[in-house]
Amino acid sequence: MTTYTEDVGEIMQCSRERHLVADILNAWNTGGLPDTFDASGAKFAFNSNSGNVFLVNDDYQCAMMNGDALAVFYSTPYDGLEGFIGDLLTENDPSAINAEDAEYILRAAHDEGAELPEVWQAFGEKYQDGQGL
Repeated sequence: MTTYTEDVGEIMQCSRERHLVADILNAWNTGGLPDTFDASGAKFAFNSNSGNVFLVNDDYQCAMMNGDALAVFYSTPYDGLEGFIGDLLTENDPSAINAEDAEYILRAAHDEGAELPEVWQAFGEKYQDGQGL
């Protein structure tokens, strides 16, 4: 098996991955896709290094299970910081990461309507003063 695959036949070979696909379909059916996830070209994908099964679309957005619901899983453009928006906000200080990554996280948080921790609020105010969202 390759590290990354979108081949449903390959993904569905193992019971664990079949259950993860079923969980994604259930969450999609009951709660829908995340508001910021575009369903265009949505397909299942599997990363054998992480063990994650997820949806990926034509724009390479990723939606994964986060608890009982689907959420966008982000990867920043510069350093490749990964996580759900809440994790990215709590695990990173915007002044300690690449500015492009900080702006990317701030924009994603804004798009999702996420509550910003104090350090991100201060960064957001500076960002808005300089460039706006």
